[in-house]
Parts: sequence; C-alpha cells; structure tokens
Amino acid sequence: MDEPLVFGVSFLVNGGVALLILRAIYAPAKRDKDYVLMFLTFNTLAFLIAGLLNTVELGMGLGLSLFAIFSILRFRTDPIPIREMTYLFVMMALPVVNALLMAQEAYAGLAIADLAVAGALILIEKGWGLRNVGQKSVVYERIEYIKPEYAQPLLADLRARTGLDITRCEVGKVDFLHDTAEIKITYIEPQQGQPAGASGAQADYTPLFSTKRGG
Repeated sequence: MDEPLVFGVSFLVNGGVALLILRAIYAPAKRDKDYVLMFLTFNTLAFLIAGLLNTVELGMGLGLSLFAIFSILRFRTDPIPIREMTYLFVMMALPVVNALLMAQEAYAGLAIADLAVAGALILIEKGWGLRNVGQKSVVYERIEYIKPEYAQPLLADLRARTGLDITRCEVGKVDFLHDTAEIKITYIEPQQGQPAGASGAQADYTPLFSTKRGG
C-alpha cells in the first residue's frame, strides 16, 4: 500500500475511533463542547506529528514528550477535572499508538488496541455503576463553620443551600477582612430526570480541610 494512502486511511481510522469514544462514551455523561474541542485538537495534532515522524524511536519519544508537556501545563493552568484529564491522556496516547501500528501494518494489533481502550472506557463509564461527580468553588460567608469541628454542620448547610449531594469540601482561601472563605465542593451529579440532592447511596461525608490563610 502506498505511504500516502496508508497515512490517509490511518488518519480516518484514528479520527473515527476518537469521535466514537467522545460521542458514544464521553458525551452522554457530560456534554461540554470546550473539552471536546480540546480532545479532538490534541488527538489530531498528536496523530499528525506521530504519523510524520513514524519511526519507533521518534514515536515513543513523542508520546513521552506529550505526556511530559501536558503534565507541566496541568500544574501551570486552571485545574482540569480528573475525568476530563483522563480522556485527554487517552486522546493523546491513542493517536501515537495508531500511527505506529499503521506504519508497521499491524492491523490486528491496531484493532485490538482501539477496542481495548474503548472497552475499558465503556466498562468504567457504564458497567461499574459509578456515579459522575462534579466540583465547584463557592464563596461562603459563615466563616465560623470552617473549623474542623464544624465539618458536619458545614456540609449540611452547603447541601441545604445548593441542593447538591455534596460528598466532600475543601476550605481554600480565607478572607478574614470580609469574613468569607472560598470552598471547593465535590458533589454527585444528579442523573437525567433526577432532582439534585436525590442520589440513592450514601457516600463518605468526611471532609478534607486544606485551609489557606488569605488577606
């Protein structure tokens, strides 16, 4: 098979697998166009670079470099939720694997690799019955509740005010001048057709406090 044709076919295969993962596995649980755009951009660029530099040495080095670059960006930019970060790692690693396997004409290995990744994501998202969690930062004015001994009243007050099934909270920046605190809450996202705060199983409501003093 001609090299340009191999490259074109592998590009379509990689793009199709990426779109299938995002459309059928990621999107039904959380529709966020900004993250989808980021995933597809990283996936396309990683494949193009890996496909153009398709020797094994360069390909493996490229994959490790992408992970290293993203790790640096991860700590220097706004935090990305764990679930989105996982999908981003998948979207970065998958094109490198696809490009290398297509260049070696290992089509069986390509199919197995893509199916294994998609199957693992489906198993985690659908098969285990795990609930999606979300995070928000709120400004809280009842500053007397930020003490560790008031953990349970703090959680109860946050649940009552937000209507969310909050499982954990972290106290961040504290503004004693205005008697406010920035609190990061972790909550179970309600399923479609289910009101907020109405999830079934009880979770561990032990909060983790990491108080930072602010001016």
